[in-house]
Amino acid sequence: MSVSKIIEVPLALELPVGPQHPALHEPVLLKAYADGEEIVKVEINTGYNHRGIEKLCEKNSFYRDIFIVARVCGICNLVHADCYVRAVEQILGMEISNRAKYLRVLAMELERLHSHMLINAVMAENIGFENLFMNIMLDREKIMKAKEILTGNRVLSDYVMVGGVRRDIDDVKKEKIRDILLKTEERIKYYKKVFEEDPTILKRLVDVGKVSTRDAVIHSLVGPVARASGVKIDSRASDKYDAYSEIPFNVITRTEGDSWARMMVRWDEALESVKIALHVLDHLPSDANPVPDEKKLPRKIPAGEAYTRVEAQRGELTYYVMSDGKSPNPYRVKIRTPSFNNIISTGFMYVGYTIADLPVILTSLDPCISCMERVTVVDVIKNVSYKLPFKELGKGV
Repeated sequence: MSVSKIIEVPLALELPVGPQHPALHEPVLLKAYADGEEIVKVEINTGYNHRGIEKLCEKNSFYRDIFIVARVCGICNLVHADCYVRAVEQILGMEISNRAKYLRVLAMELERLHSHMLINAVMAENIGFENLFMNIMLDREKIMKAKEILTGNRVLSDYVMVGGVRRDIDDVKKEKIRDILLKTEERIKYYKKVFEEDPTILKRLVDVGKVSTRDAVIHSLVGPVARASGVKIDSRASDKYDAYSEIPFNVITRTEGDSWARMMVRWDEALESVKIALHVLDHLPSDANPVPDEKKLPRKIPAGEAYTRVEAQRGELTYYVMSDGKSPNPYRVKIRTPSFNNIISTGFMYVGYTIADLPVILTSLDPCISCMERVTVVDVIKNVSYKLPFKELGKGV
């Protein structure tokens, strides 16, 4: 039966999932229509977490914006900062030291590692494995500690800056991080085996939410969602930004295209991140100080524009930054996050599966709702739009 015919079922029950729901950690509404237990249509409604991030960037200086873009997403804060800073560096025509490039890669791979562990833990929780959830999160804490050793903070690191990074690393810290990575690598291999062999996990995830290679391309899906459907796409390999041109790594792909494949791609990528991080620690250059003198950074940004990409945990993240050469603030900052593609474009994935499969499919996409919400406030009753001042943002207005 075609999708168009399914949607016309007159007795379909409307089932709102969200915006507040135990399976959702952020507010988004999936308005599902079900004929019995079978889902026949899903409407995806966003807009519950708007903060006006892009306009906020245009009202603040190039250097203050580094901290603002890092708040787009708590889990992806390093990649947002890296992508934005590289755009500013391109406008400035600035080249940073190799040591700074390697340290950026190390920080971003630690972030990828703990992010992939988090979403696999959330998947375990959503299908009833509380113990597995707790164990994965316990091991994830070790990676958070490694990130703290490197950057000084567990979550919002504010590590990347124009011209390099904010902290260097010594041999003692290198050995501490190496020890954590080696221990965590064994735990990840164990969890991967659990996801490969546990019969309950296999029954809940295998052949659920299947996406063909063709559909993944047509709907512009990115990251692990696309790679699990056989699309070999990874900005680290294609753009070779920072030090990725000098670091050997594999682009992980699978062909199954279901929820299980998406989670397995993340486990394999976690292991790949460990290898990349260990390579950085073993081959860290000593060409120059990676921490620039902040007082010597240019106060005026010349006229120009830059478009940069980075492979965030959820896929391709892009920044467009424009300077008019007159203002200390950027003229335009445009952000496109991977969740914007992967969540809004995947309503078709739920059709034909059961109501119980819906949270599983959504979790397999690794949704980040705050990444998607960044526009001007619109009052539909008064039919007016307005910008939220920086001071009002702090008040939670």
